[in-house]
Amino acid sequence: MPTAKVVFATITGNNEDIADIISDNLEDQGFEIEQIEISQAQIEDFEQADLCVICPYTYDEGALPDEGLDFYDDLKEDADLTGKVYGVAGSGDTFYEGFYCTAVDDFSQAMKEAHAIQGAPDLKINLAPDSDEDLAAIDQFSKQLVETYKAQVK
Repeated sequence: MPTAKVVFATITGNNEDIADIISDNLEDQGFEIEQIEISQAQIEDFEQADLCVICPYTYDEGALPDEGLDFYDDLKEDADLTGKVYGVAGSGDTFYEGFYCTAVDDFSQAMKEAHAIQGAPDLKINLAPDSDEDLAAIDQFSKQLVETYKAQVK
């Protein structure tokens, strides 16, 4: 059974909700899931997984989650995730305009630099994932991750 590690950072609970929905979707598609809060995550978690998902929040004007800085630095400096499929989905607040969900962009770039394969376009959710449109976008994101993973293992 393929495995997925879903790492999240949250203050308001919105990104944990996103991580929960993604985890449920991936489990429904046959993945064994381990969901980890970002301060507890290690690069080895991703090295041992088939599918890697990060759900970060963006703080204030573009800041990464404080509790995720070590994980981010390890991704940038030490990670070789060649062949791993990844996705990044997170919530933010459009009030911050140009800084909206920039942590999603930063983590996605770090995964690319670690040679991981982007499984789905980055997903940005305004505030809580509670609208039908948000849920449909998360479902589509999850399906694309699985399709990309399946294409890689053929």
